[in-house]
Amino acid sequence: MRDIVITLIVFGSLPFVFKRPFYGAVLWIWISVMNPHTQSWGWAQSMPFAAIIAGTTVLAMLARPKDVKFPNTALTWILVAFTGWMCLTTLFAIGPENPLPLLNKVVKIMLMTLVVAMLVRTRRDIEMVVWAIVVSLGFYGVKGGLFTIRSAGAYRVWGPTGTFIEGNNEIALALIMVVPLMLFLGGLITGKWGKRAMWAAAGLCVLAALGSYSRGAAVALAAMLGFLWLKSQEKLKLGALMVVLAPLALVFMPEQWHSRIDTINTYEQDSSAMGRINAWKMAINLANDHPLFGGGYQIYNKFIFQLYAPNPDDIHAAHSIYFQVLGEHGYVGLALFLLLYLVVWRNGTWVIRHAGELPELEWTIRLVRMLQVSLIGFMVGGAFLSLAYFDVPYYIMVIMVATRLLVQKTLKEQVAQAPAALEKEAESVA
Repeated sequence: MRDIVITLIVFGSLPFVFKRPFYGAVLWIWISVMNPHTQSWGWAQSMPFAAIIAGTTVLAMLARPKDVKFPNTALTWILVAFTGWMCLTTLFAIGPENPLPLLNKVVKIMLMTLVVAMLVRTRRDIEMVVWAIVVSLGFYGVKGGLFTIRSAGAYRVWGPTGTFIEGNNEIALALIMVVPLMLFLGGLITGKWGKRAMWAAAGLCVLAALGSYSRGAAVALAAMLGFLWLKSQEKLKLGALMVVLAPLALVFMPEQWHSRIDTINTYEQDSSAMGRINAWKMAINLANDHPLFGGGYQIYNKFIFQLYAPNPDDIHAAHSIYFQVLGEHGYVGLALFLLLYLVVWRNGTWVIRHAGELPELEWTIRLVRMLQVSLIGFMVGGAFLSLAYFDVPYYIMVIMVATRLLVQKTLKEQVAQAPAALEKEAESVA
């Protein structure tokens, strides 16, 4: 039954994509972030839904070029440069394994990110993209939160099999990122019960993140909540709520959860933590030896670790977005990667500084603040996870760019209308 429902949703939506290509972008985000076919039990699991949606969207863009506009911004061009650099570093990959399958996967993500960026233009588009992310990740957050309550936190929460967020650490970070977006949408919902449902979903996402037993997610959650409080316009109310709910959540979790989190203070005695540090040092040594191009994809194997790791027998994935990019794409790749987040942050700061000039743009300030809170969660939690190519942060970048462009357009329209209004006023006085 699930296979039939998912297939009907996808193929039933395709005609609307030809009517307006933007719907293809929303459908792509849903299928790539939620991966609903992984929740089926039959033939839908192997269906190439992503390829079908991507192909249909591109064809619709060609058929309706007026609906497409490339966002000529610094962030967009840095993303293009980063994608091109990853292609270049693959040519100089030093590992024995074939890097092309992973490059193919990453390039598809980056290209579709650009496609989404070319189709998001209005406030409604921006809000629909946010909704697509919230629904896609919120499904697992609500499900995981209820599971944590039912099991009293005795078992770990895991993500959908075969996806970026399959592991307990990965799903936890994704759920932490989606909470601020839920809070933004909660402010747009007018109905009392709708608001309560969104707040409840956000709470379940937090509980699911705790139920993952992820130490990195716990650190990211603390950083995100702290920054959320700083960005909040109701600091007293939110602070009081955190003071009340945080101890309750911690008391709810069982002893084995506290024992797991407490190992943060004794990481030297934890084999997993030391394995990550070994992988980080390997990435640094590799990048120092190949500073321009790094080692390319597929560097987490015995051959590379024997060359560059302090402990060649302790083979781990990067477990850090920063060391992952450094080891795979060198210092140039890391510089482009960090520049992406610097520029997207400055875009948000620009919106906050200028959008306050018009009351009708107040919603953009609230949105940008929540986007920044979400990025803080990712940048902190990502320091302990190999999620450099996770697509949700790139969609957040797209939302940020689209929001800034919309604010710029609105402000320009106001400036253009001002002389006409003054002239009309002068005529009425005369």
